[in-house]
Amino acid sequence: MAFDFSHVTAPFRMQPGLRRVAPGTAQLTASAPGSRHLREKIAVLGSTPMQALCAVPGFDEMPALHAIAAESERVGLGAFRLDETSAGALRCDAPLLGWTLEGDRVGGDGDPDIGALLDALPAHLRRSALVSLAFADDFAVLDGADATVPWLAVCLPSHWAPEDKVGRAFAAVHAPVGDGELLRAASASLAALVTGKERWERFVWTITADSRLRQHPARSDVAWPEPAGEKDLDAEALGAIASLRSERQTFIPIAGTRQAVFTILVESVPLGEAVASGDGARRLHDAIASMSPAVLAYRRLDRARDRLLAWLAQRADGAASAR
Repeated sequence: MAFDFSHVTAPFRMQPGLRRVAPGTAQLTASAPGSRHLREKIAVLGSTPMQALCAVPGFDEMPALHAIAAESERVGLGAFRLDETSAGALRCDAPLLGWTLEGDRVGGDGDPDIGALLDALPAHLRRSALVSLAFADDFAVLDGADATVPWLAVCLPSHWAPEDKVGRAFAAVHAPVGDGELLRAASASLAALVTGKERWERFVWTITADSRLRQHPARSDVAWPEPAGEKDLDAEALGAIASLRSERQTFIPIAGTRQAVFTILVESVPLGEAVASGDGARRLHDAIASMSPAVLAYRRLDRARDRLLAWLAQRADGAASAR
């Protein structure tokens, strides 16, 4: 789905930007066999699962998994199901992937790489891994009682480390955010709001030199190139490697609790492909031009700002002259 540039506003401000999910709108996206999201998740879970699947000791993820399964069924995805076998064992089923868990036992006839991955994981991580692979989305649980994050299944973070966020308060999770005072000050009230009965969503975006979906800070070392010569040529070279990275974040209430499943759907598209109109180029230009030094540094745009602005201005001017 093409990025909606109405989410890009100027002057740019770090703020919650929450809106209610329209009735009937899906909050999950099923993983398609061979899809980009699935390939990158398999790579992460096969190499560094403990950095993606994190929980505080003793946390029961089953209410969250039931909420995810119910949402999958509500919108007809059929991507993840939970039930009991005739022997009374819990069965976790990812029908579109062709893999199941009966208790801790792995079964199925889907992509053998997924089966081998599940078999290799510690038994207590297999359910979290299967639900992660079943969807393009990443997941976390937000607890409204104490505004903490006790569980994460996040393979595709945007330059933050899930293992450093688990168990921490919502305000502490957002501590590194540039100009994020509003988010931090409102963390308790925001946690109470999004863990209520209503469903909420928000959209965030940035421009990055790293086109990968997975951007754990320990393994994402792609940096903007240094300026090399003529300004316009430098801008064109930078635009050629840049990607528009966006996230749709939603909150799914967990029945009978003061918790919600926080969903994160990451997309990354080459900037030249994403900016297909003068309006999109102008919106991005004006938003980046209005970012504070703290926000630019947090988003790793400080070294690229001037060249990105030049590229976006050229793209906007070119679209205007073509009319």
